[in-house]
Amino acid sequence: MTSTTEFDLAVVIDDDEDILTAAQLLLRRMFAEVLTAPNPQAALDMLGARLPDVVLLDANFARGATDAAEGLAWLGRLLAYDPDMAVVMITAHAGLQVAVAAMKRGATDFVSKPWSNEKLLTSVRTAATLRRSRRDAPAGRPHPLAGGAATGSTLLLGRSPAMARVQSLIARAGPTDANVLILGENGTGKELVARALHGASHRADAPMLTVDLGAITEDLIDSELFGHVRGAFTDAKSDRVGRIQAASGGTLFLDEIGNLPLHLQPKLLSVLEQRQVTPVGANTPIPVDIRVIAATNMAPAMLADDRYFRQDLLFRLNTVEIDLPPLRDRREDVPELLEHFLILYARRYGQPVPAITPEAMTALRHHDWPGNVRALRHAVERAVILSGGQPLRAEDFPVGAAASRLRPEAVVAPAAADLNLDRAERRLVEAALRKHGYNISLAAAELGLSRGALYRRMEKHGL
Repeated sequence: MTSTTEFDLAVVIDDDEDILTAAQLLLRRMFAEVLTAPNPQAALDMLGARLPDVVLLDANFARGATDAAEGLAWLGRLLAYDPDMAVVMITAHAGLQVAVAAMKRGATDFVSKPWSNEKLLTSVRTAATLRRSRRDAPAGRPHPLAGGAATGSTLLLGRSPAMARVQSLIARAGPTDANVLILGENGTGKELVARALHGASHRADAPMLTVDLGAITEDLIDSELFGHVRGAFTDAKSDRVGRIQAASGGTLFLDEIGNLPLHLQPKLLSVLEQRQVTPVGANTPIPVDIRVIAATNMAPAMLADDRYFRQDLLFRLNTVEIDLPPLRDRREDVPELLEHFLILYARRYGQPVPAITPEAMTALRHHDWPGNVRALRHAVERAVILSGGQPLRAEDFPVGAAASRLRPEAVVAPAAADLNLDRAERRLVEAALRKHGYNISLAAAELGLSRGALYRRMEKHGL
């Protein structure tokens, strides 16, 4: 399907016609198609054999019901129909208990009515991205959420010495409850490492909840992590359980921890030290049992600078530190990664697996891949789509020798003859990222973008 939207299909299930209309209008900017249904059975009848990227499911359907029993029952049925389905529960009355119950039973996330449009879009995008990662796991291999010690490491492909060190650290740290800090550039596979650590732990059967601190606006992070009680602030119309509390018994993955505002870092440190969380506006702390895995693309020099990150929090987070190598430092892994993505996308698009010319393989191995494995994946997907079954040549990939070695200042100034807006945008984004050591907050500020907007442009350009 050719579309400028990020995802293909969303389904919204709610018995309130106004809710269906509002959600459909909001999600059209992100999904090529948004189906609405007044109840789950009607949604299944409409879907047939189609599998949506995300489902928004109301917690209550029967008139006057507030206990969410029907919504939770249907959550189980939907996950039985498709165990990889990404379901975001919509709650109105039942508050914390229903939210926690939904997450424990397999819901990807929850939102409260009336919702914040920004919060809803963030939740839905995260859920749809997770669904895509599950779908991308090739047949015959467990996907990164399947559980078990080998789960995530199965898709951490590569036999280079650098990846052998990573695998060794996962094998040793995974079974423990130690907090782990994962360092690495964008696209190196930090979330896969986190899922491998969770899958190797005694918490593997419990949820691993992810908070992408780079995709949440600063004013929402406090409530998202720690939760809030009704009346805590102007828009707090009901209690909301935070991700820390919802992850109790399992693993909390804090992605892009470098974007956690300085004024909230002491609060997270307190949670890690005392093993209890106090929602915004509450007076009584709630005990939590979590293992924390954090990840960041922040340069080590900035991470060690108190102006950007509290060192006492850093010491709490990096009991074990795993440094993921960029793809340019493990070029010998490119052929294995290439084979994996060729098979994956040939199967997805119903094409034969194309051959690779020797010249193309040489070019791919010598390319610097600024966007790392993610950039290689996007390049292979594009090449497979356009191949027409023909062998892939070097020119089928964005591997110009000069492109990967340009100085940041050179990247900014486009060639006089090249006025293509997409390429100019990519140059500017890449220059800002390099200038700030791939710190998302600083690069976004220089570009005049929100962190979420910068992430979308990075994804668009394979950075």
